[in-house]
Amino acid sequence: MSLSPLDLVIILAYVAFVAVLGGVLGGKQKDAGDYFLADHAIPWWAACFSVVATETSALTVISVPATAYTGDLWMLQLAAGYLIGRIAISVFLLPRYFRGEIATAYVLLERRFGNGTRRLASLVFLVTRVLADAVRIFATAIPLAVIARIPVWQSIVAIGVFTLLYSYYGGLRAVVWVDVAQMFIYIVGGIAVLWVLIGLVPGGWNGITTVAGDADKLRIIHLDGGFAKGNWLVTGMVGGAFLTMASHGADHLIVQRLLASPSLRDARRALIGSGVLVFLQFALFLVIGAALWVFYGGRAFPQPDAVFPTFAVEHLPPGVAGLVVAAVLAAAMSSSLNALAAVSVHDLYVPFTRRTDDEHLLRVGKRFTLAWGVVMIAVSLAFQLLAAGTPLVVIALQIASFTYGGLLGGFLLGLISRRADGRDALTGMGIAIAAMASLWAAQQFGAIPKLVDTLWFALLGSAITVSVGMLSARLRPSPGGA
Repeated sequence: MSLSPLDLVIILAYVAFVAVLGGVLGGKQKDAGDYFLADHAIPWWAACFSVVATETSALTVISVPATAYTGDLWMLQLAAGYLIGRIAISVFLLPRYFRGEIATAYVLLERRFGNGTRRLASLVFLVTRVLADAVRIFATAIPLAVIARIPVWQSIVAIGVFTLLYSYYGGLRAVVWVDVAQMFIYIVGGIAVLWVLIGLVPGGWNGITTVAGDADKLRIIHLDGGFAKGNWLVTGMVGGAFLTMASHGADHLIVQRLLASPSLRDARRALIGSGVLVFLQFALFLVIGAALWVFYGGRAFPQPDAVFPTFAVEHLPPGVAGLVVAAVLAAAMSSSLNALAAVSVHDLYVPFTRRTDDEHLLRVGKRFTLAWGVVMIAVSLAFQLLAAGTPLVVIALQIASFTYGGLLGGFLLGLISRRADGRDALTGMGIAIAAMASLWAAQQFGAIPKLVDTLWFALLGSAITVSVGMLSARLRPSPGGA
């Protein structure tokens, strides 16, 4: 099925809206604080929607239904763990982010451990985010190219260029408000797909729930399993909680949205509210996956992720197909470029040059946004030259699991140990990142049997960082000691 003129109008209208919004908001910037933190004037509900849109990608929109298609609704356990992690961040970390003026998340590490730890965390963030988001664009470009019937490289360039444009001109304010619009687009797109499915399946909603229920496709809780199983209840609740504590408490991509809130109270409402919305979002797309299983009668697909795009291409009516393409595009266009630029400017450029005047930093910030946008597109295009599923692609998709534990562990070490200093933190973080990368590689390439699911890596990495850091501090002679 080709896209109808109505579908093309919907897609072009969305792209035009994003471009105009970025341009309009860009004219309101006055300094670097405005460009990177929106002058701390983002309403809590907008920050909440932006957090949800930021952690949602086409992998969520496409792979979550595929998970239910091949299994059941077990991922709701994970979504519950995400909510628990957000509550912990709101209690233990957020108050520290709102003590004084903080430009990036890693200022906290400098206050506690010195500039070296801040620099390491910033570099880890930059590498992690570029690789992860480049693969995010690449992964989104594939189904988008299938639905829109264009080459994958054109899809990559289109996503990358439009994301770069509104990020460059509009700063964080444009990023947040575009995120708000994007969240509504892919939620409405998901609801539209479910509505179409209900109309196509014999018996409608009752037919879907009856057939899926009889096949145990609506099961949520899994009490059986172990540390190697992602669908085990404990993995979802505990592993998911620590993963969220790392991604939402130590990753500046999310922390930046929270810092843009007017107050600690608003940031807490945004963060915890986003956990509730993510749970509901998972429920929607998991139910779509179960409905697709009923519709196709359990038919096997070469790749599970092909289920959702195939249905979109073959069965969605004009207008709805365009909405789904816009939804997939929206899920890919939540920008990390402003966060990359903020860390580059405040954590690396300012300490190196000692330049602190706001107008100069605003100009430099825009240049870094442009540079990172070009890098992101180039890396995404490079991934196209590799066959999907090669080790490099897999590593890029899962690189956050290597690094998140080390980053979160650095923050936790500062909270737990009064004696640990910068050397202890650097040692703990370095060993944790190396250990988790080694464990992942050993499991991935069959050197050892799978012992733990990657959902546990944030907890393990944090534990290693804290343990090594505290041991290093204990072994170091006390000042003035023999």
